[in-house]
Amino acid sequence: MTNHRRYIYVTGGVTSSLGKGIACASIGMMLKNSGIKVTILKLDPYLNVDPGTMSPLEHGEVFVTSDGCETDLDLGHYERFLNQDLTALSNVTAGQVYKQLISLERRGDNFLGQTVQVVPHFVSALASRIRQLAEESDAEVVIVEVGGTVGDMEAEPFIEAIRWMRENEGIQNSFCLHLTLVPFLDATSELKTKPTQHSVRQLRGLGIHPDAILCRLNAPVGSDDEMAALKQKLSLHCGVSEPGIIYLPTLPHNNVYAVPAWLEQQGLISVIAEHLGFPGASPEIPPVWRALSEHSSLQVRVADDKADGETQESVNGLESVRIGMVGKYTRLHDSYLSVVEALRHSSVRLGVKVDIIWVPADLLESEEASEHLSGVQGIIVPGGFDVRGSEGMIRAARFARERSVPYFGLCLGLQTMIIEFARHVAGIEGATSREFDPFAEDAVIDLMDDQREVAESGGTMRLGDYACSIEPGTIAYESYAAAGDRSEVRPILVHERHRHRYEYNNSYRDVLEPRGLISSGMNPNLGLVEIAEIEDHPFMLGSQFHPEFRSRPERPHPLFDAFLQRANEFETEGMQRRLMSQSFSGVDSL
Repeated sequence: MTNHRRYIYVTGGVTSSLGKGIACASIGMMLKNSGIKVTILKLDPYLNVDPGTMSPLEHGEVFVTSDGCETDLDLGHYERFLNQDLTALSNVTAGQVYKQLISLERRGDNFLGQTVQVVPHFVSALASRIRQLAEESDAEVVIVEVGGTVGDMEAEPFIEAIRWMRENEGIQNSFCLHLTLVPFLDATSELKTKPTQHSVRQLRGLGIHPDAILCRLNAPVGSDDEMAALKQKLSLHCGVSEPGIIYLPTLPHNNVYAVPAWLEQQGLISVIAEHLGFPGASPEIPPVWRALSEHSSLQVRVADDKADGETQESVNGLESVRIGMVGKYTRLHDSYLSVVEALRHSSVRLGVKVDIIWVPADLLESEEASEHLSGVQGIIVPGGFDVRGSEGMIRAARFARERSVPYFGLCLGLQTMIIEFARHVAGIEGATSREFDPFAEDAVIDLMDDQREVAESGGTMRLGDYACSIEPGTIAYESYAAAGDRSEVRPILVHERHRHRYEYNNSYRDVLEPRGLISSGMNPNLGLVEIAEIEDHPFMLGSQFHPEFRSRPERPHPLFDAFLQRANEFETEGMQRRLMSQSFSGVDSL
C-alpha cells in the first residue's frame, strides 16, 4: 500500500436522507479543486446486487456508469461534482459481496472445510473492495459513503469493515465524518443535540470515533452566539474538537451546488486536509459553480400545478421557461434526478429560469393532454418500463407534434414518439412496442436481437457507453456541433450511456423515413438507430440513450442545451412575451 493514500469515511446517524451523498460529492469536489486526486465509493447495505430491478418510486433514479453498471443515484452526484467518470468499482452492495462469497463457497475455491461467516469473511471481502478501488484509481484520497444510518442491523458489517480499514491502514491515514440531524423543536424554540449525542455514542460503541460531525439543521442558522454554544455542547459531549463541529442548514431553494462553498466557509475542508496531511489545501470554485450557488434565480423550480398558458414570467430579469415532464414515476421526483440536473446545467448556460410541470403519464390516458400541457413551452418524456402510462406518453408526443411544441424523448420517450408518428402520420394504426404487446403485428419498437434469449432481469439490458454517429444537416448534428469546434462538415462520433432492451425496428424505417422521421444518429457497429427526429418541426427529437447521465455543471449536455433554447423561443397561446409565427418551416440552425 502506498504511503500517500488516505481514506475519508462518511457515516450517517439519527435518520436517513440527510444528504450524505451531497456531502461526499462536495468534499470530493473541493479536495480535487485543491489539486488532490480523489475518487468516491458508495456502500449500500441492501441485499439487491444492484438497484436495477428496484422501482424508481422506492429507490429513486438508477444511474448508469460508462462501463455499464446500474448504481445508486448518489453516483450521479459524484460524477457531476467531481466532473469525472466513475466505474462499477464505485458502488458496492451487500448483495454483491454475499453473491461473491457464496459463489466461492459453492466452488470450494477459498472456503473448503470452513464455516463462512459475516466476520471475518464478509467484512474482509468488503475491505478488499475498498482497497481495489483505491489501487485501480491510484487516488490520493478515497471517499467512502456508508448507506443507511448507524444502528441499522444491516449496516453493522459495513461499520466493522471501516473499523478494520482504519486499524490496518493507520488511523492517521483516515478521517471519519459523521452526519446527523440536529432537530429544531417548535415547542421550545431550540435545537436539540441529544439525538446526535446518542448517535455518536452508538458509533463509538462500534469502535469508530468520529473526527468531525456534520450537523444537518431543519431550521435557519441561529445567531453566532447560539451556534457557538451548539458547537461547544456537541464538542463536550461527543469528544470532537470544536473546529470539527460543522453545521449545514437546508440552503435556499435546496441548492445542492451551494454546499461545497458552505462547507469550505465553515472550515470542514481545512480540518480534513490538515488531518490527512495536506496542509494549506486551498480549493478553487469554478465560475459556473459560483453561478449555480450564488444565483438562486437560475435554479430549476418544481411546480405541481397544471400549465395554464399564463404569460411567461420574468424573474430577476431572467425569462421563465415552463417544461412539462411527462413520466411514469412523477410521484417521486428523484426518479428523474439526472434529467432535472441536466436542465439546471443548461439553464445556467442559457441564463433562463426553468419551471418543471410534473405530469403523470397515466393521467393523460384519461384526460386531454391540452388540460395539462397547453401552457408548456417544451415537453420531456423520460425513460421508463412496462405499459402503464405509455398511451399517455404517446398522447404527449402527438400534442407536441401537432402544435410544434419542442419535444425531447429519452429512451422510452424516443420509442413513444416513433409509435405516435407511425400511427398518426404513417397510418399504421396498430403500431406499438413489443414491450406493451408481446403479440403485436406492427411492433415498430421491438426487442433487441441479443435480448431475445435473456431470462434474468438484473444487469442484462444494453448498458453503458455505445457509439453514435450523427449525420450533418440534422438538429442532432447542429446541437453537438455547437458544443465544439467543427470546422469540417462530417459525421460526429459520440459515446452515450444506454439502459434498455427494446429498439426502433429497422424493418419499419423504409416506411417511416419517407414520411419525415429522420434517423439522425446511428450506432456504426450495430446498425441501430440512436437518435430520431421529425422534420419540419422546431425540435422534436428522441434519443435511445440517456444524455442526462453525461451532463455536468462545467459541460451541460448539448441536446439539453438545444432543447431548452428552442423551448425558450416557443410562444404558447396567451403569452405576450414576444410575437412569433405559429407555423414553422424546416429546422433552424442553433
